[in-house]
Amino acid sequence: MGGHSVAAGRPWPMGAHFDGEGVNFAVFSAHAERVELCLFSPDGRKEVARIALPERDGDIWHGHVSGLVPGTLYGFRVHGPYQPEQGHRFNPHKLLIDPYARALEGRLKWSDAVMGYKVGSPRADLSYDTRDSAFAVPKSVVVDTSFMWGDDAPPRVPLTETVIYEAHVRGLTMLHPGVEQGVRGSFLGLASDAVIEHLVKTGVTSVELLPVQAFADERFLVAKGLRNYWGYQTIGFFAPEPRYLTKGQVWEFQSMVRRLHAAGIEVILDVVYNHTGEGDEFGPTLCFRGFDNASYYRLMHGGRHYVNDTGTGNTLNLTHPMVLRMVMDSLRYWVEIMHVDGFRFDLATVLGREAHGFDANGGFFDAIRQDPVLSRVKLIAEPWDIGPGGYQLGGYPHPFLEWNDRFRDGVRRWWKGDPGMAADLAKRLLGSAERFDHHGRGATSSVNFITAHDGFNLEDVVSYTLKRNWANGEENRDGHHENHSDNLGVEGPSDDPAVRAARDLRKRNLLATLMLAQGVPMLLSGDELGHTQGGNNNAYAQDNETTWIDWARGDDGLAGFVARLVGLRKAHPVLRQRRFLHARARGADGVPDVIWRRADGQQPTPGDWHDPAFRCLGVEVRMAAEGGDPGHGAVYAVFNAGAECVLRLPDTAPAWELILDTTRPDLVAEAGGTGTRAPAQSVLVFRSIDRSEPSEGETP
Repeated sequence: MGGHSVAAGRPWPMGAHFDGEGVNFAVFSAHAERVELCLFSPDGRKEVARIALPERDGDIWHGHVSGLVPGTLYGFRVHGPYQPEQGHRFNPHKLLIDPYARALEGRLKWSDAVMGYKVGSPRADLSYDTRDSAFAVPKSVVVDTSFMWGDDAPPRVPLTETVIYEAHVRGLTMLHPGVEQGVRGSFLGLASDAVIEHLVKTGVTSVELLPVQAFADERFLVAKGLRNYWGYQTIGFFAPEPRYLTKGQVWEFQSMVRRLHAAGIEVILDVVYNHTGEGDEFGPTLCFRGFDNASYYRLMHGGRHYVNDTGTGNTLNLTHPMVLRMVMDSLRYWVEIMHVDGFRFDLATVLGREAHGFDANGGFFDAIRQDPVLSRVKLIAEPWDIGPGGYQLGGYPHPFLEWNDRFRDGVRRWWKGDPGMAADLAKRLLGSAERFDHHGRGATSSVNFITAHDGFNLEDVVSYTLKRNWANGEENRDGHHENHSDNLGVEGPSDDPAVRAARDLRKRNLLATLMLAQGVPMLLSGDELGHTQGGNNNAYAQDNETTWIDWARGDDGLAGFVARLVGLRKAHPVLRQRRFLHARARGADGVPDVIWRRADGQQPTPGDWHDPAFRCLGVEVRMAAEGGDPGHGAVYAVFNAGAECVLRLPDTAPAWELILDTTRPDLVAEAGGTGTRAPAQSVLVFRSIDRSEPSEGETP
C-alpha cells in the first residue's frame, strides 16, 4: 500500500471525497459480496493497489484510504453472482467507473474485454468473460471541486422574460473565428468573449446545452468512423464530458458558468437520467451494470432482459430509492457545486413511470418538488418516450415546463399552407392552454420551438421536403419522416433569387410566430445565422461541418432580425404573460384580453375556424383580465399565410402603429390605418397608441 492505511471511513457522502488526510470512498450495491477499490498510476495504465472496502452500512460499501490526494485515479471491481437470468451480472474482471465520479480520465476503448460475457459464445450473454477490462475503461478521478466563485449569483431570469438558446458546446465554437484555436469545441471556448457577445446581442437569456455529462460513443458508430455528437449515452452523471475540457479540469466548466452569469445568461443542462450508455444485455459492463444490475435497471420478468422504454436498450430504475438518490444527488451537485440554473430532462416520461404507468405524482416528481435546492431552478421536460402511454404533453406537474412539439408542427403546417390550420395556430399563439391550463400552471409552461437539435434546422425546414441522413450509415432509415417542411420550389441549396427570397421570408415568418406566442420561446443555435445541415434531420453522429456552425457564412441580416424580434418581445409584456388569455372582459375597460379577427376586422365565425381556406388570422392581445396591468397597451398581430389582402385595423384603440412587417425586415415603424394591406406570406405587428404618443421610431 506504499504507506497508505485503510480505515472504515463513513457511508457518506457518496463517491470519493478528499478530507485533507486522505480520501473516503462510498458506493452502493445491494447484491454484491465484495467491493474492491483499485488505484492507478498517474497515467492510468497500471493498477498499483487493490483494496477491499472494509465496511458495509446497509447497502453502502465504504472505506477511508489515508494519504490519497485530489488527482488520484481509481476504479472499482465488484464481486457477486453472475446470474443474468436472475438479473445479476457481477464480474470483477471488469473495471467499473464510480457512479459518483466527479471527473473521468481517458476515453473508452472499444474491445470485447469490456463485455461481461464472451462475445460470439453460443451462450451469448449467459456466458462469462474473464479478461481484464482496465486498459479500456476511463478512470475515475478524485476531484477538489472548490472554486473561486467570487460574487457569482444565478441570474434567476423570470419565465416571462426567458428566451432559451439550445446549443452544442462543439457546434457553437468549432468554427468561430473569434474563439482561440486551442479552446474551440470546449467549455472555455463557449465562455469566450466572442460567443458571449453574440448571445448578448441576440438577446437570449438562457443557454440550454446538449448533454455535457460524461458519455460514451457507441461501438457501432466508432466502427464507422463516427462519434456520438449529441451525447445522449451518459456513463457519468457527475463528471463533465472530457472532450469538452482542454486541461481535464472541472474548473473549466465552472469558469464557463461564471462568465455566462456575469453576462446575465443562465446555463441549463440537457440531462439523461432515463437510461445509461451501457445498452442492453449485449452492451458493455462499465459502471452500473457491474455494481448492481438488478437495482439500477428496470428488468423484464425473470431479469435477463431490459425494459426498453427509451429506445436505447435500457431504462434506469428510478423507483429504487438508491437510484433515485443518485439522480437527486447529481442534480443538486450541478446546482450547488457547478452553479447551473436548470435542467431539460430527456425522455422525461420515463422519470415518472411507476409500476402502474406514468404518474405526475410519482416518486421522482415528489422528490424534486419538495427539494429546497431543485424546486427553485428551471425544470423542463421532454414529455414523451416510446414506452406505453409515453406521450404526456401537458401532463407534468408545476413547476415543470414542457417542450411543445404541437407548437412546432402546427406553426410549420400553417406557413407551409396546409388547409384548416387556423384554429390550431390560435391555440399555439395562446400558449396551448388546452394542454397546460390546469392545476395552477402558468402560460409559461409551454416551451415553444420551431426547431431543435432533433430534426431539421430552420434553413432545412425551408429547403428540403425529404430528409437526407445517408451520412449516418443507416441507409436514410433513421430520423423523422414527417417534417412538415417545404423546399419552396427547389430541393436543397439554390441560388435562384426568387427561391432565396421566399425562403428568407418563410424563416422570418416562422421566427416571428415563435417570438409572438405566449409561452417560453426556444431558438436553436445557428438558426439565426442560416446554418444548414444539408437535409440531415438526425445529425446525432455528425461531429463535423454538418453540425458545426459556419460563422463565416452567417446571415448577419437574419441575426439582426432575430435580435429585433427578441427586443420587440421584451418591450411588450402583453406578448409574454404568465396568465393564460381566455377572451374575458377586463374590469378596467371592459375590453376582452384577446380578440381574434379576420382581415376585414370582423371576428371569425365557427365556419371560418373550420374553413380550409382561412389563411389570414389576426389577434388583438392585452394584459390578462385576471390581474393584468391595464397600463400596458394592446398589440395586434396578423399572420397571413395567403395572398395579399386589405386589412381593416380594430377600432378598439385610438390609433395603431405598424412596428413589424416580415416582408420589410428593416422597417422601424409607420402609421397604420385605412387602406393598410397585409402582404402575401407575412407577419405584421401593430401597437396601440394614443395619437399624442411618439412612435417607436421617434424620441419624445
